[in-house]
Amino acid sequence: MHSLVRRYIKTAISFLFVGLAIGGWMIVRRELWRYYPGSYETSAHTHAIFVGFVMMMILGVALWLFPRPDKTDLRYHPARAEAAYWLLTVGTACRVLGELLRPEIDAAWLRWVIMASGLLQIAGLVLFFWTMWSRIRAVGSQVREDKGERF
Repeated sequence: MHSLVRRYIKTAISFLFVGLAIGGWMIVRRELWRYYPGSYETSAHTHAIFVGFVMMMILGVALWLFPRPDKTDLRYHPARAEAAYWLLTVGTACRVLGELLRPEIDAAWLRWVIMASGLLQIAGLVLFFWTMWSRIRAVGSQVREDKGERF
């Protein structure tokens, strides 16, 4: 398993624990102190789990399992998959932290940080899938399909 794949997967697991901690904190406060989570806390929890864990895990596994790039492929560059990792990781971490701070800090700079971090998440996902697009291709299955095999 390539080091970038391991980084995607280990980062995903880290975001899972962050999301679980936020969720645990939210349920304790709700059940013991009747403090119901607001939209910012819910957003932080959701982004930690769905973007940080689920998407990062999917991207890491895709990077690992998809066929190697064709030798003539000019679009796939591992550095782009690395850049996508950093965009998504920094964007998600800043988004989660910003959303958690938002109920206490109503400053314009924090709203800009949250917005910019969301845009980093979008950029990371777009860059990853643009980079991987050429790796989504038939390898051995095309030969079997040509022979009439059905899946």
